[in-house]
Parts: sequence; C-alpha cells; structure tokens
Amino acid sequence: MNFLKNNAPVLAGIFILIFLILLPTGFEDAVIYKGADRCAAKVLDTNNSNIIDTGLVRSGEQDCTLELLGGKFKGEIVDGFNILNGSLETDKIFQVGDKVLVVINYQENTIVSVNMIDHYRHPIELFLAISFAVFLILVAGKTGIRAILSFAITVLMLWKVLVPLYLKGYNPIYIGLSLTAFLTVIIIALVFGFDRRTLSAVCGSITGLLVTAVLGIFFTKQFKIHGAIMPYSESLLYSGYAHLNLTQIFMASVFIGSSGAVMDLAVDITSAVQEVTEKKPDISVFEAVKSGMNVGRAAMGTMTTTLLLAYSGGYMASLMVFMAQGTPISNILNYKYVSAEILDTLVGSFGLVSVAPLTALCAGVFLTKKDHLTEDTLEKKLDPPNLK
Repeated sequence: MNFLKNNAPVLAGIFILIFLILLPTGFEDAVIYKGADRCAAKVLDTNNSNIIDTGLVRSGEQDCTLELLGGKFKGEIVDGFNILNGSLETDKIFQVGDKVLVVINYQENTIVSVNMIDHYRHPIELFLAISFAVFLILVAGKTGIRAILSFAITVLMLWKVLVPLYLKGYNPIYIGLSLTAFLTVIIIALVFGFDRRTLSAVCGSITGLLVTAVLGIFFTKQFKIHGAIMPYSESLLYSGYAHLNLTQIFMASVFIGSSGAVMDLAVDITSAVQEVTEKKPDISVFEAVKSGMNVGRAAMGTMTTTLLLAYSGGYMASLMVFMAQGTPISNILNYKYVSAEILDTLVGSFGLVSVAPLTALCAGVFLTKKDHLTEDTLEKKLDPPNLK
C-alpha cells in the first residue's frame, strides 16, 4: 500500500507515457511520402561540376554516388541529387564519407529517384540524449529518473496532442492553457508526489499562467502583432491550413514559453516553505508566507533575466545586423519581430512576479500545522483547574 502511495505519480506518468507513445496524431499518412522509403546512406563519390559559386552562396545541383545503409534497398549503389538554392541557412554540401538521410522514391521494386535530405544526425542526437539522461540520474538519483519521465511526457504532449489539435483548428488559447495546466500537475506531482506541496505549487503556477495568458492576449492586440511573425508559420496558410488563427497560436506560445520558469519558481518557493515548516513545526502561517516571499524575491531577480537571455539568444544575429547598419533604437523597438520578443520577455516576467506571492500564500496555508499544540499550551490543557 505504501509503495503505491509513494510511487503513484510515477505509475501515472508511465501510464501517460505509454498512452502518448501509442496515440496516433492523425497526420502519419502524408500523401507526399507515400511510395517513398527513408534511410541512411553513405556518400561514396561527389560531382560538384553543376554547382555555381556566387560569392558566399552556392546554387545548382550536387550529384553524389551513394550506398544505401538501410530500408528495402539496403546495400544498393545509387545516384542521389542535392539541390542548392543559394541559401546558407538551408543548403548543405556533402563530402565523401558523409552519412546522409535520403528519401527513395520507387515504383514496385524499381528506384525512381533518390533525394538527399540532410546529414544523418540520429546517432549523435541519440548519444547526446542518453548522455544527458545518464548524467541527470547520476547527479539527481531517483529525482533524475522522474525528471526524465516528465521531460518525455512533455515532448510527446507537445508533438502528439498540442500540434495536431492546433492543425485541426481547435482554439489555441484554450488548448494551450489546458495542456499546460495538465503538464503542470503531472510535472510537479512527479517532484513532490500527490500531497499538499503539489497543491501549493500547482495553485501558484496556474495563477501565473493565467496572468501571463491574459496579458499576452491583451498586449498582442495592442502591439498589433500578427502570428505570421513565427518562423515558417505563414507557409501553413498556403499548404491547406488557411483556417488556422496564427495570432492566437502566437498568444498561446507566450504563456507556454514561460510556463517552465513559472513552475520552477513555484516549486522553489514551496520547497523552501516545506523546509522551514519541518525545522520549525510551530511556525505561524504569516511567518511561513514571509519566508516563501523572501525566497521568491531572490529567485525572481535571476529568473526574469533567464527569460531575457533565453529569448534574446536566438536573435543575436539580428542584433548584430542592427548595430552594423547603425539602425536607430526607435526603429528597432518598433519592428514587429522585436516587439514580439519584448512582449514574450516582459509578459513572461509578469507571470513570474505574480506566481511568487500566491505560491508563498498557498504554501504557508497548506504546509503549516494550524492545529498544533505547543508544550506550554499542552500543559495548561492537561493541568486540572485550581479550585480554591
């Protein structure tokens, strides 16, 4: 019985993980990939004679001789092509000995064409993921295993639930809030278990998410930002998904993006209050709340900067372009994509600030012993009345 009680969050997490792995997205059978096989291939020879160099960029076609390393045509030697579009961002040049991911178009048992997609990175990605998991378990022990479980659930929830529901046209804000709230409960429960600490941290986290959501919706409208500001989002409108509300998807991304930091702060405050109440069982609610707020104030100073660095790091090249061109600050601040990053950072920081007081309050109320008896009061209650 104690085993089930102590490990209920883990068992629930494993059940959710298995369910998500088996859950179909509804987009598995894409028409463009029917009659095609995907596998790794090794580059045996290259022909760059059809490549046109124009300064730093290249265009044209690179022809390669490939050995297929998997799939139904494993072991065959084929010719593959690599189209160059004159873009350093998307183009790739292959060398002899490289492993590449290829898409083989075929009819019956005859290969029609072999398209070279990109370098084959699965092995090194898998190595990195396993290394991270092992390192986390070595440092954090059982908590590390729970963290890996929550990480896997989050990835699958985003890929197999959030993205398909967005593509099917469901309201992004409602779906985003519901999914984030669900993940908040699961992730925090995996840390604390199903107890009052989880209730405290969840209440604080969800309040912070609601504040972030409301402010994100309001200021997105005030900033007049269209959701097409998100990379690759506009191409969806021209690919059969004209029904999508990209602006609402952007609004949802604001509070989803800050939800991790919000949960982190709520868990930190709850853990601190729990530690205080264990060391001093007779602490009052007011003192416990005050201790939680002290921790919250210290954490807020770094967490808001964390959001700033996380968002601005991806736009470092843009900042360099602005400085190199001498772009006035007034112009920079009014660019749509810069305004979107400002909105992300500041609205997310609002959510962080709002989560601290409520989490401290909830932790103070839920984690203190309100009906405790001190030694003095116990003696007074046990002593018989002095009748004279």
